[in-house]
Amino acid sequence: MAHLSVCVSVLVALATLAAARPKAGPEQKCKSGPVDLIFIIDSSRSVRPHEFETMRKFMIDIIHTLDVGANTTRVGVVQYSSQVQSEFSLKTYSKLEDMVKGINEIIPLAQGTMTGLAIKYTMNVAFTADEGDRAKVPNVAVIVTDGRPQDRVAEVAAEAREKGIEIFAVGVARADMTSLRAMASPPFEDHVFQVESFDMIHQFGFQFQDKLCGVDLCLESDHGCEHICESSPGSFQCICLPGYTLNEDGKTCSAIDLCAEGKHDCEQICISSPGSFSCDCNAGYKLNDDKKTCMMIDYCSFGNHSCDHECVSVLSGYHCRCNEGYNLLEDGKTCQPIDLCAEGKHDCEQICISSPGSFTCDCNAGYKLNDDKKTCTMIDLCAEGKHDCEQICISSPGSFTCDCNAGYKLNDDKKTCTNLDLCNSVEHGCEHQCVSTPGSYYCICPEGQLLQENGKTCGTCKSANIDLVLIIDGSKSVRPQNFELVKQFVNQVVDSLDVSVHGTRVGLVQYSSRVRTEFPLNMYHTADEIKAAVMKVDYMEKGTMTGLALKHLVENSFSEAEGARAANRNIPRVGLVFTDGRSQDDITEFAKKAKEAGITMYAVGVGKAVEDELREIASEPVDKHFYYTTDFSAINTIAENLKLNVCAEESQGEIEVKDPCACESLVEFQQATMSTLEQLTQKLAGMTARLEDLENQLLSRK
Repeated sequence: MAHLSVCVSVLVALATLAAARPKAGPEQKCKSGPVDLIFIIDSSRSVRPHEFETMRKFMIDIIHTLDVGANTTRVGVVQYSSQVQSEFSLKTYSKLEDMVKGINEIIPLAQGTMTGLAIKYTMNVAFTADEGDRAKVPNVAVIVTDGRPQDRVAEVAAEAREKGIEIFAVGVARADMTSLRAMASPPFEDHVFQVESFDMIHQFGFQFQDKLCGVDLCLESDHGCEHICESSPGSFQCICLPGYTLNEDGKTCSAIDLCAEGKHDCEQICISSPGSFSCDCNAGYKLNDDKKTCMMIDYCSFGNHSCDHECVSVLSGYHCRCNEGYNLLEDGKTCQPIDLCAEGKHDCEQICISSPGSFTCDCNAGYKLNDDKKTCTMIDLCAEGKHDCEQICISSPGSFTCDCNAGYKLNDDKKTCTNLDLCNSVEHGCEHQCVSTPGSYYCICPEGQLLQENGKTCGTCKSANIDLVLIIDGSKSVRPQNFELVKQFVNQVVDSLDVSVHGTRVGLVQYSSRVRTEFPLNMYHTADEIKAAVMKVDYMEKGTMTGLALKHLVENSFSEAEGARAANRNIPRVGLVFTDGRSQDDITEFAKKAKEAGITMYAVGVGKAVEDELREIASEPVDKHFYYTTDFSAINTIAENLKLNVCAEESQGEIEVKDPCACESLVEFQQATMSTLEQLTQKLAGMTARLEDLENQLLSRK
């Protein structure tokens, strides 16, 4: 490798010798043995046309000194800028005149300086068998460049050297010495060369002249030359490297320091080299094309800043800046809108609408924005007279509802009113007492008696034993005050039952978004205990998962573990679902399973309860097993009529019956196993009949 290094160094030098010295005879070829040589030449835009011509002549002069041939020295040329281009490979030409022609036809690329890319191409492509590389023949690469590489060279050059490629780095003018040393093979004094201009590129070859071909006095004697000993037949002379002058002793040399002598025109920094100089700039500046003056580096123009909004160049690099109304995040690049609404930095009364760094105010539906653009005023249609209510207008933001005075009810048109005291205006037929309700009436019986199936007459039959589980809706739409009415409704139902260990058992389940057993069937054994426990129940709020509650009823509430009596005892099982709205889950599966399990299902709905869902929950006949009222205040009406009567002789098991009555007056309850809630349906049917009578009477009066 040492022999090859010296040989190639001499090859580089030979090109200049022909131009530097007159030739006494025919050109002497260097017989150095076979070599595969690749020139890697920089044709970036910084290499001016006349400089490229000098480099072209440099290559031609070198190959004239070589013993070119298919079996001796093979030569290839690769030029590069932002891309790499092979001009001719090691196998393209075997004759000198063809190589010269190929070099003269090279057209510069004139772009960037991707030196690392060129080395990688030379290693992976140019020095391959397909391109003419020979096995066991030394690989030599001569890189000629005038600038700093725009990519990484150290790693790829090291890889090339490990593969056996000997690299010579020739730097001209602006070439970076650190990069040259990173590319070249060691020792650097034999493989790294730097000259001040392309016009001087031939001078670095002097030191290799006599090492290539033959022995001379410079080699055989102690010549004492500080720099270069130049042989001539039978003699020698000392010469200095470019940028040095020979001292009077004819052997030593002194450097020519143009910077120290002030013989330069650099704007900022003068870098001296023997007999020449180059200009450079302070940190944050770059050298202009005149190679003398400087301007600040616009790091943003490189296009790799990744700033969201704006890139600002500074001497040390760049920083990102955001548009007005945005904040720069910790990554120093990303911009985020300043959300004054989310930060609470606004004075909107109701709605804040954010925009980057600013906001506007708005109002909820039914309100209007005041002139201050911040506060809101309710749109009161009642006060403005923009309504058509007959009696009472109740205002809500941007809307209204109508109501009636005491003793009147709101008609279906939701505007006009009708007198409510129907007990005094129709033939009600109640045996004991008529009680008016909004738009209707019902009959009640004296204490100790129960309302019969026709809804008018009274009887004394008490309820038999059943297992009753009440499922009450504790969703958010019920509201706390109405939930208290629901608990009173439950206790009214309990009052109508004969509660005891061996009689009727009662369990209570509350549901919203989840299901909670308030107490199972076997917890309490008296009506007073049950009613006290009911009043202590806490309101759950949240959603309306009626399907989940039905599932709990089927799978848990009527289990023997929770107090339900064994199925073989034929104790009727009754489930009563109380709800005020549409279920948020599917009820179909477990409404069906409840009835398939022999549970008689009753459905009681209030307000926004959905009739289709109530009917799906209720047992057959559906019309006798579901109830509905528009107002929570009227649910006591349902409770008054919800008398759960089952004849003692039709029930089995241990029964406490204090005053049994004949069963002839009662309808058979699902073949002796249906719950006493059947009679509630029949009584509601009686109320429906009375309402029809009432409507007919009112129509006849008109």
